[in-house]
Amino acid sequence: MNAKHYLAAVFAFLTVSALIACPEATFDASVRGLNLWWNIVFPALLPFFVAAELLTGLGAVHFIGVLLEPLMRPLFRVPGVGGFIMAAGLASGFPMGAMLTAEYRQKKALSKEEGERLMAFANTAGPLFMTGAVATGMLGWPQIGMTIILVHYLSSLSTGLLMRFYKPNAIPSSSVASGEFILARAARALVEARRQDGRPFSKLMGDAVAKAVSSLLRVGGFIISFSVLIELLNTSGLAGWLASAISVEADIVKLICTGALELTNGCRQAAQSTLPMTGKIIAISAMIAWSGMSVHGQAASFASKTDMSIRPFLFARGIHACLAAMYAALLIKCNLIPTLPAAAIEFVSLGLGAKYLFSLANLAGVLLLWAAAGFGLMLITTILRLKLLAFRVNQPRS
Repeated sequence: MNAKHYLAAVFAFLTVSALIACPEATFDASVRGLNLWWNIVFPALLPFFVAAELLTGLGAVHFIGVLLEPLMRPLFRVPGVGGFIMAAGLASGFPMGAMLTAEYRQKKALSKEEGERLMAFANTAGPLFMTGAVATGMLGWPQIGMTIILVHYLSSLSTGLLMRFYKPNAIPSSSVASGEFILARAARALVEARRQDGRPFSKLMGDAVAKAVSSLLRVGGFIISFSVLIELLNTSGLAGWLASAISVEADIVKLICTGALELTNGCRQAAQSTLPMTGKIIAISAMIAWSGMSVHGQAASFASKTDMSIRPFLFARGIHACLAAMYAALLIKCNLIPTLPAAAIEFVSLGLGAKYLFSLANLAGVLLLWAAAGFGLMLITTILRLKLLAFRVNQPRS
């Protein structure tokens, strides 16, 4: 235990010394991290953060959660509200899934084990980052964007199916009442949630914006900090020394170290490497699934407000990265490269206001898709219930 404290103090001392010794490189890295946060992350995430808070306060999340309960419980061993968290994470990107999971754990809508399972696979990269920043901006091959998205989401769902076996005997957060019609139960959950919140819409909107900006400032701090850390790592020549020590090419070591620390810089490093295009896509897919220590730090900062452990999340990141690399190799070998919408390709070049609108449209599309899934489940439940009632009515009485 003492050794860990000493190592942390030594690392902090060396980092501060490097910051003092390399002020120009530190400043340039800070500016790059700030530009990345302001031009890409902030406009892509702000609408989702605000919308998630509004939907929670208005009770819509609880309505969707009841509808998705028959889907999320059997597949992932999490309550229906996990469907909304997963949809928001898929549509917006890091760290939306981790933030919402921690928030609903604080509200007791998730048990400790359910929250750990959910955060392990619901904290995913956003489609706009994978298509606009990576496929178009870094690789210069927009058409591969949909393949990268497909790889990432397939490996994420596979990780979720595997994580359902994590602590299977743990007590769930709530039991589902089977006797009541699902739509009536969903409507009652919406009304009850809205009554418990009680804030007028004007205050709810103000609180949502304030909370979203506060969370995004924390995210920006992590992005800038890790951007500086990577620059210090490159300037120090540590990667070259490590490469010579283990007899590996310096570019490979630098690529691994950068990708392990920060997602965006790692993807850029892979795109500019001497790897063949197939190798670049496999490496980038694994990096996006791993997500980098910067994203891990963001997830840990949100989880620290709860009793959830970060260890299952870190374990799942490794599984996710391995599955993503495997799926990427398989899809490329099968030459599965679907077409990509032009709007996603042009996202990087859009103005700030247009990015906000595009992000909102993306969120609306995903929520409508999940609403349709919930409505479909409701219809199936209704049909099965009517058949059961008809069977009971037609039975001869003794």
